[in-house]
Amino acid sequence: MMGERRLKISDVARETGLNRGTLTRLYHETAERVELDVLDALCAYFHCQVSDIFEFNPNPVPKGENTTP
Repeated sequence: MMGERRLKISDVARETGLNRGTLTRLYHETAERVELDVLDALCAYFHCQVSDIFEFNPNPVPKGENTTP
């Protein structure tokens, strides 16, 4: 959404109070987890739903790998 709206990470960080590093990881899709307060702040800022920010893409399990613990 930031790219579509041509927003800078630093501007979103300043206006939302979110950590710039957190926003950078989200922007580059390298974040391993996202806190609920971050989602809440982004949804409020962009006036959107969580589903507008994230999309589920199941990762296929490579053959031979066991998914059970």
